[in-house]
Amino acid sequence: MDRTIQETARTTPVGGDFDVIVAGGGPAGFAAAVSAAREGAKTLLLEQTGAVGGIATSGLMSHWAGSADSSILKEIYDRSTQPGPEEKFPHRGTINPERLKFIMLEMLFEAKVDVLLYTFVSDVVKEGDAVRGVIVENKSGRNAYTAKTVIDATGDGDVAARAGAAFQKGREGDGKMQPVTIMFKIGSVDYARAVFPGGFEDNREIPKGNVQDLSRAALPFPAGHTLLYQSSLPGIVTVNMTNYIGIDGTNAADLTKAEYECRKQMDPIVRFLRENVPGYEHCFIVSTASLIGVRETRHVLGEYTLTEDDILAARVFDDWVVLRAKFNFDIHNIDGPGLDKHGAQKHFPNISGYSIPYRSLVPKTIDGLLLAGRCISGTHKAHSNYRVMPICAAMGEAAGIAGALAAKKGIAVRNVDVSQIQTILNARGIHL
Repeated sequence: MDRTIQETARTTPVGGDFDVIVAGGGPAGFAAAVSAAREGAKTLLLEQTGAVGGIATSGLMSHWAGSADSSILKEIYDRSTQPGPEEKFPHRGTINPERLKFIMLEMLFEAKVDVLLYTFVSDVVKEGDAVRGVIVENKSGRNAYTAKTVIDATGDGDVAARAGAAFQKGREGDGKMQPVTIMFKIGSVDYARAVFPGGFEDNREIPKGNVQDLSRAALPFPAGHTLLYQSSLPGIVTVNMTNYIGIDGTNAADLTKAEYECRKQMDPIVRFLRENVPGYEHCFIVSTASLIGVRETRHVLGEYTLTEDDILAARVFDDWVVLRAKFNFDIHNIDGPGLDKHGAQKHFPNISGYSIPYRSLVPKTIDGLLLAGRCISGTHKAHSNYRVMPICAAMGEAAGIAGALAAKKGIAVRNVDVSQIQTILNARGIHL
């Protein structure tokens, strides 16, 4: 029998009124907040950790995988890849997470975004079917913040779920979700001899055999693949090899179990690299991510559900707000290590890039709310493509513009004229 406790009714103080509130400070939320503020909107960004950037910073992601047209993303690249002492960027998308933490905060403060870190969005303020704000919890206590538009960039669609929006978790049919990972960095790697397998289908030969076959045989299940990425710092390599399956990233107990299991795999992974992979004989752990990498949870039902067929057809929608999104079907195996049988990385078709329609950012039944990031309306397979950080940042840029336009015109955000979003994106250098 479920037990309950009756809480005392309380009055929650309103901490401020805004044009746009963005929940979540990952690439999508960061871009949304900067974008809205640059269009003149009074903007608040709420982030539950102590840093903005999400997986790009707290998650120790190695690089900006995939691509999409975004002026804010281009600015991040320009500002974050100016090499410091002893630093060399192997390619433009390489991330130095410690530098990026400051650069993203700097861009927010330059845009005059109000930022609250260490702040958890715990509920929404609603009038009928419209979201009018959020309730937060932090060291200062419990407060409400109201807004004309709330942008859900939590990744998991937390705001949408609390607002009563319809959603589906994971894969159609069985609800299973992609596994999670804790990234970590190792030092003392000999770059002159090291190999850097960057995908599941990169099963290159090393002296003791093929690297993916060796790792599958040697590492504790469900780990069992080798993904290694160059960093901008000498001898430092980013490792994407921990793996935990059967997890619901919206469940705190599951996240706690995954944190333990992924960390338990790290020492065996280092031993495997030392004993098998050239250049890694003396490697050791330098740092581990403070944010677990959750790939998939809620797909919120929007006015249009983006499909894998839309992606393969490189479809350009009339109501596009993201252009030239490019990645692959990066479906990590739901049942173990490696790539899911429905995924495709190296063998993904060479398409010119697809668009994402505004309708996929608009929840079907809830007003006053926009989606940005991996929680938008799409299928499981389509999601495996658009969930990557550059595409999420492009979504956030468009969502921020939409929120600012809604505030200027005094209209519901779902009623914003998409051609006006496109005009602003055009002015930022993003064209069909």
